[in-house]
Amino acid sequence: MTPPPPVRTAPLRVLAGAAFLMATSAIGPGFLTQTAAFTQQLGASFGFAILLSILFDLGAQLNIWRVLTVSGRRAQDVANLVVPGLGHVLAFLVVLGGLAFNVGNVAGAGLGINVLFGMDVRVGAVLSAAIAVALFIVKEAGRAMDRFAVALGFVMVGLAAYVAIASAPPVGEAVMRSVVPERIAPLSIVTIVGGTVGGYITFAGAHRLLDAGLSGTGSLRAVTQSATSAVLIASLMRVVLFLGALGVVSHGLALDPENPPASVFRHAAGEMGYRVFGVVMWSAAITSVVGSAYTSVSFLRGLLPRAEERWSWLVIGFIVLSTVVFVTVGRPVKVLILVGALNGLILPLSLGTMLVAASRRSVVGDYRHPLALTLGGAVVTLAMAGLSVQTLLHEMPALMR
Repeated sequence: MTPPPPVRTAPLRVLAGAAFLMATSAIGPGFLTQTAAFTQQLGASFGFAILLSILFDLGAQLNIWRVLTVSGRRAQDVANLVVPGLGHVLAFLVVLGGLAFNVGNVAGAGLGINVLFGMDVRVGAVLSAAIAVALFIVKEAGRAMDRFAVALGFVMVGLAAYVAIASAPPVGEAVMRSVVPERIAPLSIVTIVGGTVGGYITFAGAHRLLDAGLSGTGSLRAVTQSATSAVLIASLMRVVLFLGALGVVSHGLALDPENPPASVFRHAAGEMGYRVFGVVMWSAAITSVVGSAYTSVSFLRGLLPRAEERWSWLVIGFIVLSTVVFVTVGRPVKVLILVGALNGLILPLSLGTMLVAASRRSVVGDYRHPLALTLGGAVVTLAMAGLSVQTLLHEMPALMR
């Protein structure tokens, strides 16, 4: 009999870093904006979209992280094994979406600095980008990135929970409508799933684990725990933001359409709440700048000559480019919701590809992917594809106007 593969262990720092990298990559300015805007639109019924998104997120992350870890390859390399050239297409879509998202992330960091210190948003964006760049100049960039994501992740969740309590939300109604919604908006589901596990975000933690040397079937238990933790951290942040916004809306207060999350914090906790928003916005934005740049560049490694050995400089270049685009062009709030929806369109392609790869011996060897995960992933793929088509045909044109 063939002996079982050795169990690969990884430092808790690496597993936590991968989980928080994925979660904080998801929790960006768009995440904050989407949550506040959809809560105002749907009220307590938005809880149903959040609950459904958590199930979708788990279905996507567990499948993708396990397949990539078992194969020991990044997503673009796996996709090229499934269909030659598909990895290049996936890399192009992910990098393009990552760049668009990162422009909003840089803008959010500048806005956070503006709220805290009254500094011009563009100046704050440049200073924040410089801090992100500094992480990749140090010798152990991966370790620095892990610690940065974990520390600011705790800060964001803690401060958002404070505001949720201060807003006194109708928790009972939120729980009931999360199961029996009065209204379902497909755009809200596509957008928040795309904003949590769409595009580059899906691969952030898995690629980090691969870069840390964690691969093979012996590491599956640790990988599964890390992926589940990532989804739960991002979902916890979504829930506390939802409750904070619901508390404000349920008291008849209107949110500022130009900056919905800021008005949630201000209505809930006054001027102090507004300052707290500045900390949360900056933390969410700067960690997403790091996660977006790191993961987008990871899709170029192996596809471009010498990208593997110069990846940290490519990450720095990606951050600088995003900052230049924002400083020269800017970004409207509506773009953050739009890009989240577009990221949701990428998910069926990437997840569907990983499910096919899970059955290819040339990719995963003798590993047998759990049937329950395959079926769950197939449901997520088909559901997101259907919702995405519906969004494109009926709701996206209105959003674009």
